[in-house]
Amino acid sequence: MSNWVEATVKDIKWWSETLFSLTLNADIAPFKAGQFTKLSIMDGEKRIARAYSFVNAPENPNLEFYLINVIDGLLSPHLAKLQPGETVLIEQRATGFFTLDEIPQSDQLWMLGTGTAIGPFLSILQQPDVWQKYKSINIVHGVRFNNDLSYQALINELLRVYPEQLNYIPVVSREEPLQGLSGRITSAIENNRLFDHANLQPTPNNAQFMICGNPQMVKDTTNLLLAKNFTRNRRKNPGNITVEQYW
Repeated sequence: MSNWVEATVKDIKWWSETLFSLTLNADIAPFKAGQFTKLSIMDGEKRIARAYSFVNAPENPNLEFYLINVIDGLLSPHLAKLQPGETVLIEQRATGFFTLDEIPQSDQLWMLGTGTAIGPFLSILQQPDVWQKYKSINIVHGVRFNNDLSYQALINELLRVYPEQLNYIPVVSREEPLQGLSGRITSAIENNRLFDHANLQPTPNNAQFMICGNPQMVKDTTNLLLAKNFTRNRRKNPGNITVEQYW
């Protein structure tokens, strides 16, 4: 049986000129929050496919993906033109280990993401397990401009429901932030501004880090945390740093 099934477009929401969310309905296998699947189109006999993380909670039948429209991209411009009722192909089974059951229990959970890589964190935050497993949850979203901070309604609802547990910290690099910090996530870690802002001091004994974004950001952030004596998290040797590269 083919790994690919047809998905019907339910909605497309534009957050800015380049950022949009695509909501699909499809008969796929169950997935875990934090996992990703692939969307694809056929170009003649050639399949063009890319991996995207789910934004929606696993129990939600509306499959939501947060994308950037790369003008010269092979797939995203096609996805950006889709209209409700049209179809796209989706891989039936999700994959990935960027999930809560892979992260050790701790007092603090830090979710560090850039751009559309906030998607899997939003899926995880819509699960009850995460609020029972960690006392303090800090979602840190690195963007270039303030209007790149999408999903504010969902984030504000989470802040309303979990005001004592959740910190939301935008980090804006190319203009003065309306909230949060200026610069990049890496610099905010390096000079401790991030942790000072949250009024928390993570240590290898009390904190877990999940990092998702472009490969250079993931690498640089990981190296900064390693220099602070945090360790990579592996099944055979649990540590503090769990990563997902977003392309």
